[in-house]
Amino acid sequence: MQERLDDIDKRILYYLRVDARNTSAPMIAEEVDVSAATIRNRIDQLEDRGIIQGYHAEIDYEIAEGRLMNIFLCNASTDADDVVARVLQVPGVVHVRSTMTGRENLHVQAIGTDTGDLTRIKRELADLGLEIEDEGLVNGEYYRPYDQYGPAATHERSPLTDFMTLSGGAEVVEIPIKDGAPVAGRTIEESVEEGILDEDVLVIAVERDDEVITPRGETDLRVGDVLTVFSRRGVQDHLLEAVTGITVTR
Repeated sequence: MQERLDDIDKRILYYLRVDARNTSAPMIAEEVDVSAATIRNRIDQLEDRGIIQGYHAEIDYEIAEGRLMNIFLCNASTDADDVVARVLQVPGVVHVRSTMTGRENLHVQAIGTDTGDLTRIKRELADLGLEIEDEGLVNGEYYRPYDQYGPAATHERSPLTDFMTLSGGAEVVEIPIKDGAPVAGRTIEESVEEGILDEDVLVIAVERDDEVITPRGETDLRVGDVLTVFSRRGVQDHLLEAVTGITVTR
């Protein structure tokens, strides 16, 4: 069920995403120009409506006892949602993301004491029937709030909504399609055939109007879509220019 948000709701979500721990209702109220009581009531409503689903600590496991964080890009041949509960029971697995894609439709994040422990986790995932398409040690994770929910001045900042860096230079990124972008109005297949998207770039999700679309070759790309992209070479200027239409200068 899709829930409608007004400007106050969006600004609350924006500032909580910036720093939920250190952002108080009076601080948000001052930015939005309403009372702190209104902000508290709205936060309660957002939680009740299931829009805010929790507040989680960001933990650096490498600092905490030198643990290794790995991401496994898996293919669940059966319904991915059915296998998620079992994957979360594997010791060391801390996060699972299910996407509506043909392959690499399950992203499993796991913590291991050493490489041998990560191998054990990989084996247990395989025992659950998952095909591991790719994997890598996570070098860093970076987040930012959704700028369209923030003040107008934030809307034209970095074109990246969210990204994760993997070992070997690969990255998983979220990029919104901007007006005038070369990919806008083309299918994924056309974008690759015309050299707009590199062949080693894999579109793994298309978010459109709060709906996640399973990307296929014939999927058309539209202005406003948010693409989740896996790139083995990382975020290249060519990729940013293709999706945002913004010429990147260094």
